[in-house]
Amino acid sequence: MTNASNTSDSRLSDKQLRREIDDALKTYLQRIQHDELRAAAEYSVLGGGKRIRPLIACRACEIGGGPESQALPVACAFELIHAFSLIHDDLPALDDDDLRRGKPTVHKKFGECTAILTGDLLQSMAMVIAAESTHQADRITREVGLATIAMIEGQSWDTMGSFPQGLDEPQRLELIHANKTAALIRGAARGGALAANADSTLVEALGDWGAAVGLMFQVVDDLLDETQSTEHLGKTAGKDRDQGKRTFPAIHGLEGTRATIHALEKAAEEALSGCGREAVPLREMTASLARRTR
Repeated sequence: MTNASNTSDSRLSDKQLRREIDDALKTYLQRIQHDELRAAAEYSVLGGGKRIRPLIACRACEIGGGPESQALPVACAFELIHAFSLIHDDLPALDDDDLRRGKPTVHKKFGECTAILTGDLLQSMAMVIAAESTHQADRITREVGLATIAMIEGQSWDTMGSFPQGLDEPQRLELIHANKTAALIRGAARGGALAANADSTLVEALGDWGAAVGLMFQVVDDLLDETQSTEHLGKTAGKDRDQGKRTFPAIHGLEGTRATIHALEKAAEEALSGCGREAVPLREMTASLARRTR
């Protein structure tokens, strides 16, 4: 199933790849002409973060046989969508958070007007950058758009409810986070594969991996929110519980939540079963995300 032609000897480390991603993000953000919006965008995008989505896009491109540089437009597009979602997520009308990555949230530092407009700008910029991909630009831009729609719908179910009829509480919880969190990770994996001109079988397999890892990421997040401190996490711990939101520990308990993490990790590993040695970085990422502490 893998189309890979790269070797592990030529593969960049995650640290090297993050540096390339950061350099590309800095270059893209220089396109913003308005000084205040550019400052807020740089504060949000460049002020920390794990770069999980762009790393996934680049690794998926490698699995498909392309150089990681070929995936930089889609990688950066998904990171800008992620940054936009965090800026708007933190606003008083939504999660009303004062802290993000151990620093004041964008609306606390720059004001609500600047935060809203910066998020709007990053979403639009992401689509432009995705459309600049050298391979499969139309399909990649569609992946970014569909994942963004799903993320916003997930946020809407989380905030406002209005669920489809017939869903019980566990199904509502999964619907929220399969969209709010997992959709961008799934889209990054699919988009990276498309950047390499990968065949449809590989695109689907990497999408399945992304869906499992994306949901697992949220389950781990919910677990950490219950078991770690605000100081350790760099964001307000216990806030979802205090606001009465649906979380995996609230519905499944701590042990049930840990069992869900294990099951999703196994599903992610199975999705990569036909991807060969080039999938080693994604396998390592799966294990790391399942066991992270912040």
